[in-house]
Amino acid sequence: MKSVYLRFLSVAHALDGEYEHVSKLDETAKYLLQEIALRHHEGKSMNVTEAMSLKRVASQATIHRKLVNLLELGLIEQLFEGKNRRTKYLVPTKLAESYFDKIGKAIKNTLVTS
Repeated sequence: MKSVYLRFLSVAHALDGEYEHVSKLDETAKYLLQEIALRHHEGKSMNVTEAMSLKRVASQATIHRKLVNLLELGLIEQLFEGKNRRTKYLVPTKLAESYFDKIGKAIKNTLVTS
């Protein structure tokens, strides 16, 4: 199993190089992007306040910088739901979804060829 995981990591690193926006992220920003995407996928989009309280990810100041970075790179966007204009929800963009789709295919291919 170790070789399967290491093969997947090799493919994932290669994919990061294909996505210029993702290759500019550090591991903390990637983890934050994954958290946002996971919550969105579960149908419970994370709002900015929830993101800022993710102490396991980083300090609030660091999370703020990473959110700004993810927004500037076009990997997440802030949306309002309904008429509530005060709460901003963080959702992955089509660019991020495309990246996760390729990662998913890489996982599948790694498992099939093992």
